Amino acid sequence: MLNRSIYLLLIITIAKGFSPLIQLPTNELYRNISRTVVLCIDDFGAKGDGFTDDTKSLQDVWEVACSSSSRAKIVIPSGKSYLVRPTDFAGPCLSKVTLRVSGFIVAPKSPAVWEGLDVRKWLYFHGVKHLKVEGGGIINGVGKKWWERSCKTNDSNPCTHAPTALTFRRCWNLKVKNITFFNSQRMHLAFIHCKHVAASGINIIAPADSPNTDGIHISASTNVKLENIAIRTGDDCISIVSNSSRIRIKNVFCGAGHGISIGGLGKNNSYASVEDVVVNGAVLFDTENGVRIKTWQGGRGFARKITFENVWMNNVSNPIIINQYYCDSPVTCTNQTSAVKIENVSFSGIRGTSATEDAIILACSDSYPCKRLYLKNIELTASSGTAKSFCWEAYGTSSGLLYPKPCISSGDIIIRHLVKSNSTSSLPHDYALF
Repeated sequence: MLNRSIYLLLIITIAKGFSPLIQLPTNELYRNISRTVVLCIDDFGAKGDGFTDDTKSLQDVWEVACSSSSRAKIVIPSGKSYLVRPTDFAGPCLSKVTLRVSGFIVAPKSPAVWEGLDVRKWLYFHGVKHLKVEGGGIINGVGKKWWERSCKTNDSNPCTHAPTALTFRRCWNLKVKNITFFNSQRMHLAFIHCKHVAASGINIIAPADSPNTDGIHISASTNVKLENIAIRTGDDCISIVSNSSRIRIKNVFCGAGHGISIGGLGKNNSYASVEDVVVNGAVLFDTENGVRIKTWQGGRGFARKITFENVWMNNVSNPIIINQYYCDSPVTCTNQTSAVKIENVSFSGIRGTSATEDAIILACSDSYPCKRLYLKNIELTASSGTAKSFCWEAYGTSSGLLYPKPCISSGDIIIRHLVKSNSTSSLPHDYALF
């Protein structure tokens, strides 16, 4: 009875215009909680003139966004250029964060800026979940001075590391879309120990002679989807390395560079695993390789359940290549019996022109031959001369229209093509494999 009286009194007082001291949440209050907080870098003191150091402004706006209980969007406005030094963006964040890059983010020109810092990092995100990077802007690594210092540019230079433009490490449910990368110091975009990644609408541009400027690098990551990507660099268009799985790549353009690569795997006698990779729909122009799997001698592990399909090649050297004798070293690699096992690899619907006669190279390990290879509907002609296949310890089957004629064996005895060579490599052929 008492509770009913209090309820009636509350109704009467509200009806007479009296505002009680305690009010229940309204729908408007709930709408405010769900809104996205928009944070412009300029409001944190950034100049955006391309000369002023705007690093602290970007760090400050990240701290606010990452600690916001509401969704947050950081805006890098169009028409401006923000000079940013090496910076870490740490998670976890309290809510979802979007970084909208509509303008330019530019790296310092001088490698001296990295003295005392981790030289492998420029823009480095780690431990962030539900992050989105988008906006149609440009991330410019200004890598020229780094390339000049590379031992691949000049043999007298020491072989040292250089920064990756944008790195995501241990990030989950990540989206990167509609971003352009220019002239990274080394790799442009890297996903390391990430899960559930979607990247689309990405453009990556660097000179064909810029060393180690991989477009997109995937390492120890799973459930990664790349779609509608255009890459023109001096190294691998896309590289996939150890402990990565469930990778889907669709509608990719690669111009110059080293093509689409899995590996190198097993360097320094290490264990590596890559599986469940599908590349469906790619165009490669003037690349040093087409679709490639490369492993070092002495490694352990496996590369399996890999599919390359619906790929067009134009003037591509080594359009289809498996190389288990990979050696990217200034000194000769020693012969070793251990190797990363390669099996269940499919090449289907691969057509176009080879810049050399070596259209198909399947150079597998003596100790661990490639097994269950499958070639279907391969049409590759040489720009000059006659396209040909080379196989070593490669086993599998083929079907459909095939040119050049495949050399894989489905029986117990592999067809081997021996050519006398003065090379110290254990590969019994005089091909130069890169």
